[in-house]
Amino acid sequence: MNILVVEDDRTIASGLTYSLEQEGFTTVLCHTAKDATAAIEEQLPTIDLCLFDLSLPDGSGYDLCALVKKKSDIPVIFLTAFDDEVNVVMGLDMGADDYITKPFRVRELLSRINSVLRRYQRHAQPKTVVELGDVHINTSDGKVHKAGNEVLLTALEYRLLLIFANHLGQVLTRAQLLDRIWDVGGDFVNDNTLTVYIKRLREKLEDDPARPELIKTVRGMGYKAGE
Repeated sequence: MNILVVEDDRTIASGLTYSLEQEGFTTVLCHTAKDATAAIEEQLPTIDLCLFDLSLPDGSGYDLCALVKKKSDIPVIFLTAFDDEVNVVMGLDMGADDYITKPFRVRELLSRINSVLRRYQRHAQPKTVVELGDVHINTSDGKVHKAGNEVLLTALEYRLLLIFANHLGQVLTRAQLLDRIWDVGGDFVNDNTLTVYIKRLREKLEDDPARPELIKTVRGMGYKAGE
């Protein structure tokens, strides 16, 4: 998930983008309405959610929200100072999905982001086939094919592959992978077990498991699937 963050306070912006990226999101950061407008015009198809500060040095979050909603139906959350709270109703009437008052706890913001994204995903047409190179994952029947041939995976291997497929191009730390596997399946998976399952996935899906191209190791950080 790619989030457009528009916040003129550079300290808040830095902490916010760092926290989001630690949770597996990617971010596009802008400090002014001018830069945000350019990002919306050029990158909106790649953005999944917008976080807009209401008060910007050269404009307002209202205008940015109106621009986004005119072009696409993606969620918008306002970041607002306490004194701005009475004006948030206007933003909600314009189509914003939620707001959070500064100062806020990062966990509270993440909870609101995930809640809004879940609402949108319930109404979105589900994508039943996910592609990773020549590997096709059919989420409707739980089958995986490579170059047209079915690949048999265990339940945990399949869940792990889905995590990578749903975060294409993103670096996932081992801790993030362990958290997501635990959350989805309720099974206990430790660090050593994760290494074994990644090795098994590579053996079943890579053309050359010794030189993986589908699930790559990012030294010192974790793993990445796709470009």
